[in-house]
Amino acid sequence: MNIREELEELERRNLSPYAALSAESQGRDREEPQDDIRTVYQRDRDRILHCKAFRRLKHKTQVFIAPEGDHYRTRLTHTLEVSQIARTFAKSLRLNEDLTEAVALGHDIGHTPFGHAGERVLHALCMDGFSHAEHSVRVVEVLEKNGRGLNLTKEVRDGIRNHRTSGKPQTLEGQAVRFADKIAYLNHDIDDAIRAGLFREEDIPAAFTDVLGHSVKARLNTLIRAVIFASRDKPCLRMDTEIERSMQGLRRWMFTHVYTGGEAKEEEWKVKGVIELLFRFYMEHPAEMTAEYRELLRHYLTALPAGGEEAERERLRARQRVVCDYIAGMTDDYCTKKFLEYYVPRGWSKY
Repeated sequence: MNIREELEELERRNLSPYAALSAESQGRDREEPQDDIRTVYQRDRDRILHCKAFRRLKHKTQVFIAPEGDHYRTRLTHTLEVSQIARTFAKSLRLNEDLTEAVALGHDIGHTPFGHAGERVLHALCMDGFSHAEHSVRVVEVLEKNGRGLNLTKEVRDGIRNHRTSGKPQTLEGQAVRFADKIAYLNHDIDDAIRAGLFREEDIPAAFTDVLGHSVKARLNTLIRAVIFASRDKPCLRMDTEIERSMQGLRRWMFTHVYTGGEAKEEEWKVKGVIELLFRFYMEHPAEMTAEYRELLRHYLTALPAGGEEAERERLRARQRVVCDYIAGMTDDYCTKKFLEYYVPRGWSKY
């Protein structure tokens, strides 16, 4: 028996009957030989951690665009906080911690530059729309490794696709990430907003803080425990009803004061102009994209029939898809750099 098989046996003996066992995974789209040390979910976690799209998250907006300070969250630090909370759920509920971590690390890997503001712009520009959750799956299935993707297991991709509030993950590990994502962003966004001077702890309505706690630390503790103790030995994850009601109320309050209004959103109108112009530029000049995206576009166009209105529509759809892929993969800084390069005139000098 090799190390992987020993780990699989430990899972069978120790994990909850509702946990997703590595040995019972639905597998990958392309079959691969098993590793003799790592389980399938450990390999998925490692592939996500080492891919280019994951590294780019450190330069992508979480909520505050180009904040002046070193301690505001980025999309990467958000991802790490989600992973920590989700793994706490998994360990406490005897779920598969490796699967949980893989989903958590990959859940936002397809996010756009400038956070949800960038996502909304791409959704409006592309005829097929744009969703960061679906695009995260596209990143791991298609865009990484020069079109080969990471070939992750079906369980990891399902958890990534369904991490949003409207999602319905098939595994409890995916459900753990879905809860962890909301708990993480709500609390760290409050922390960042207080740091930015948008409001004080005392400004948060007592109707929420009296139930959840009067500090970020206290609220995290309340919310995490509310999931663990409501979900023990249950076939699905849930949260204590009163606490969840308060969390949703606090979330609505944050939408009003931070997510859709207030000083933090004053720069977002510029995001629309930047991304719209870049989208138009790459639609007209696809050769300016990097080689891997030019090749992806060539592959799609070659597979399409020539001539006819429907064929031309499909060619337009393919161009839009690849341009969306390219812009979505940009960091905030790279997106700004390309905008300045294409649309802001440089000072002329003869020498």
